[in-house]
Amino acid sequence: MDTRPLGRTGLNVPVLCLGTMMYGDQIGDEDARAQMNMCFERGVNFLDTAEIYTIPPKAETQGESERIVGRWVHERGIRDKVLLATKVAGRSLLPWIRDGAETRLTKEQVFTAIDRSLKNLQTDYIDLYQLHWPDRQVQLFGETLYGYKHYEEPGVEFEETLSALSDLQKQGKIRHFGVSNESPFGVMRMLALSETKTLPRVQSIQNCYNLLNRVFEYGLAEIALEEQVGLLAYSPIAQGALTGKYLDGRRPEGSRGEMFGRMSRYETPSAETSIQAYVDLAERFGLHPAALALQFVTTRPFVASNIFGANGEEQLNIVFQSLEIQWTDELEKEVNAIHSVTPNPCP
Repeated sequence: MDTRPLGRTGLNVPVLCLGTMMYGDQIGDEDARAQMNMCFERGVNFLDTAEIYTIPPKAETQGESERIVGRWVHERGIRDKVLLATKVAGRSLLPWIRDGAETRLTKEQVFTAIDRSLKNLQTDYIDLYQLHWPDRQVQLFGETLYGYKHYEEPGVEFEETLSALSDLQKQGKIRHFGVSNESPFGVMRMLALSETKTLPRVQSIQNCYNLLNRVFEYGLAEIALEEQVGLLAYSPIAQGALTGKYLDGRRPEGSRGEMFGRMSRYETPSAETSIQAYVDLAERFGLHPAALALQFVTTRPFVASNIFGANGEEQLNIVFQSLEIQWTDELEKEVNAIHSVTPNPCP
């Protein structure tokens, strides 16, 4: 398994990262263990979770993904051989995240969240602690499709949140920190503060990135390369949409679309046409459409690691097979030709 630098941390991470948001609901404990074992044996020792997981988020399953990962790591005795990434929730009105209080990225709440995650993961430190989404009010998860909206309320000051992370580093509870669902403005403000206030430096950006959503390339990609803040790309196959299994309104039994819905981000007016074009492209080249979508993401120079999720051994095998695809100039040209017709149909 090839590796790449994680920011300026001195750590190298595998080009694939195991995303565990389905653990605890769609994927139970036994199947999750089997999946983690298979991935670990293939060199994927980088696992990503979050305090709110499993997804869809519910009070009764909050933290279950962390607990499943923590039990596996503890029982195998491999804490020094894995890199654990988790996330603290940004602003939210969901009452169960913070026991009834509005969730914010204040120093007090960050301290509360880290202690719970450490307990769930059965460890005394997190390798990469990420701000799951901003505290300030911003458009998230495809809300910019119909235009940008500016909110005046700034949220908790960046400096307060970074100060909390600084304290956690000094206490040895986290090694490094990253952001998620963040904008160029947010990343650059935090980088500036790290230089002028001697606060922790952003080391990674976990944002959505796939063939249907290449918005990261417009601003953040340059930052990622120039500032060495690599992308941890999530949703590389667009919640399964890029496999083609949801075309023509289909909802295969057992799929996340059939079980939970929540596919609106990939059901925009022009999504179906673009998805069909990428599925047809994969067929012409004799590739599985999911493998094509995955390798597109993995081969981007600004990507540090490609976060995948899978349900079962068959899907895992497709993930690993994607690494065998030689990404040629011809493939790049074909992908960009499709992209140019309808750029970013699912931002």
